[in-house]
Amino acid sequence: MESLRMIDDWPVEHAAAAVVRADGTLAGAHGATARRFPLASVTKPLAAYAVLVAVEEGAVELDEPAGPDGSTVRHLLAHTSGLAFDERRVMAAPGTRRIYSNAGFEVLGEHLTRATGIPFADYLREAVLEPLGMAATELAGSPAKDGVSTVDDLVRFAAELQAPRLLAAQTVTAAVSVAFPGLNGVLPGYGNQKPNDWGLGFEIRGTKSPHWTGASSSPRTYGHFGQSGTFLWVDPGAGAACVALADRAFGEWAVEVWPKLTEAVLAELG
Repeated sequence: MESLRMIDDWPVEHAAAAVVRADGTLAGAHGATARRFPLASVTKPLAAYAVLVAVEEGAVELDEPAGPDGSTVRHLLAHTSGLAFDERRVMAAPGTRRIYSNAGFEVLGEHLTRATGIPFADYLREAVLEPLGMAATELAGSPAKDGVSTVDDLVRFAAELQAPRLLAAQTVTAAVSVAFPGLNGVLPGYGNQKPNDWGLGFEIRGTKSPHWTGASSSPRTYGHFGQSGTFLWVDPGAGAACVALADRAFGEWAVEVWPKLTEAVLAELG
C-alpha cells in the first residue's frame, strides 16, 4: 500500500505500519515490521483480551466485584470503576464517569492473578500471545502500559479481532460495543469528550472530535493508541485494521500525522 510510505516522513527515528483486511490477508506493510517497540497503552487491548478469555473459561465473571466498592471486572475494563488515572484513589462512584485509569488495569491484572493463581504476564502469554503466534510480544510489568511488540505480531492480533478464534464472536462484539453508554470523560491527549465512548478494553471512536483516527473513519472504529507513539485501529466499515508503531513519544507530531495516515489508508482501501 502506497499510503503506508507516509511513515517515512514522520519526525521519528524508526516506524513501521501495516494494514490487515477482515479476512486476515495483509493489505500492505512498510518499515521495520519485525522491530520491537514499547506499546504503552496499546498494551491494554491485549490485556483485556486475556481477561475476556478468562471470562469464557469461567475463571472470572464480568460482573463480579473487583476494584473499589461497587466496582466490577466490567467497570475496570471500561474505565468506569472510579479509580484515578495513575493512582488507586477513588474519584467517582462506579459507572458514573469515564475516568481513564492505568491503575484500574493494574487492579484488573492483580484480580485475574488471584483468581487463576497464574501471574498475569504468564496468563496473557498462554491465553493470547502463544495461540496467535505472537512470539516477539511480551508483558514486562504493568498490564496497563508495559507491553512490547512488533507490527508483525500486532497484525496477528488485529486479524483475530476481525475474525475471532480465541473468543466467541459475540464476546468480541460486546467488547467493541459501548459499555455504560452516555458517560463523559477525558480522552488523554484529546480533551473532554461528550460522550467518551469505550468498550471493554477498547476505545470506540463514536462522535469524538478531535480524535486520533481519521475524519472518514467509521463511528464503529475501535482500538487504542499509546503514549510511546503507537496505535492500532479496526474499522468495521472499511473491513480492515491498521497498526503503526514508532519510537517517539506521543505529541503534536502524532496529532498531525496519524489522522492523515488513516485517511490515506482508508482512501486506498476505497
